[in-house]
Amino acid sequence: MEKKRWIAAGAALIIFVVLMVVTPKIPQAEEYHDFADQRNLFFGIPNTLNVISNIPFFFVGIIGLVLCYWKNYFQLSLQGELFGWTLFYLGVAAVGFGSSYYHLNPNDATLVWDRLPMTVAFTSIMAIFIIERVDEKKGTISLLPLVLAGVLSIMYWRYFDDLRPYAVVQFVPCIVIPIMAIIIPPMYTHSSYWLWAAGFYLLAKVAEAIDKPIYKWTHQIVSGHTLKHLFAAMVPVFLTLMLAKRTIELDRRSLLTKWKIYMVEVKERRFKSNSTETSLDVEYTAVSTTTE
Repeated sequence: MEKKRWIAAGAALIIFVVLMVVTPKIPQAEEYHDFADQRNLFFGIPNTLNVISNIPFFFVGIIGLVLCYWKNYFQLSLQGELFGWTLFYLGVAAVGFGSSYYHLNPNDATLVWDRLPMTVAFTSIMAIFIIERVDEKKGTISLLPLVLAGVLSIMYWRYFDDLRPYAVVQFVPCIVIPIMAIIIPPMYTHSSYWLWAAGFYLLAKVAEAIDKPIYKWTHQIVSGHTLKHLFAAMVPVFLTLMLAKRTIELDRRSLLTKWKIYMVEVKERRFKSNSTETSLDVEYTAVSTTTE
């Protein structure tokens, strides 16, 4: 098993190196900073809605951080989990400051402080998932290297104007975590909350991609980028609800297995229902024939 893990890690590293060699450099487009809603609505705050829509990150991050330590509210029994969720909520709270700072004056230099805390949150969540679904020890050990890899991807982009490593750090967890949430048996209940979180993150990316069309469709009331912030803030909200509600999963079956069982039960109920209706029709027909 240990050998297989080392082989998997080596294969992942080789794939990353090959991708860096064969794929072209991805520079940061200057148009990225040209957001649809650039209004100064009140208090002299430039890009007002894009700035203040980051406030939920700060409050959710602080609340989550407090609950990690207040009377062990989340019942985090593993030390690695506590470290991982602490880093996650620190990253979320810092997004509230970093992203607001960026949107006050959007440019590459300020964008660093937007992406850096988000990267800490992404990578810590990946380590948490490894702890919960794969191996506690290896997940705990991976926490610092993953966070460091995320920070290095930001530095690489900033100094070499190449987004490829950052794209890997951002999007690999977004793909891997929902898949792992579905196919790997969970340690805790309420595993479906991971999929709700992933769904809101997907909505955030869609809103970001159609920033200007949404601004036009809403008659310049709200832009896609502002909605992106609000949708993205729902990710830590759902993960916090999950932590508050979950307990140890006694029946450790993956979501995929549960869905299969549910579908079988639905088919069986339909079959029984159809059989009952057919039986009633036969009895009714028999009674009618006898009466005549």
